[in-house]
Amino acid sequence: MRISDVLGTKGNDVVTTSPDTTVRDLVDLLAEHNIGAVIVSTDDEPVAGIVSERDIVRGLVEGVEVLDAPISQIMTTHVHTADPHESVHDLMRLMSEHRVRHVPVVVDGALHGIVSIGDVVKSRIGELEFERDQLSSYVSNTQ
Repeated sequence: MRISDVLGTKGNDVVTTSPDTTVRDLVDLLAEHNIGAVIVSTDDEPVAGIVSERDIVRGLVEGVEVLDAPISQIMTTHVHTADPHESVHDLMRLMSEHRVRHVPVVVDGALHGIVSIGDVVKSRIGELEFERDQLSSYVSNTQ
């Protein structure tokens, strides 16, 4: 299975925001869309960074004042990205090795989608259920 297959099921919608968005506004944005991370974009860079719930929690360790700070202070700037033609297996490896839960999908420098660990798990469960059904059908037909 390819990353493009996952995006074909879930869609290509990506929530983005600018680096000057406050952490407080980010919390509202995450809650509004029921998501765990947002891509940080500028006019020059479609993926200037990524900011997640984890980043917020780490920022709160320094104090609640972080809520009024721009997300540029807590965002991750070294973003691991993927190509839609890569395998989901390779994506799982990337997520595990780098301990990331959200990976933007980029095509020719343009943001094409985002895949979360939940999307990967859902697709993997679908594959396993399909294989199980195929094996069950094969066993039933050979008896």
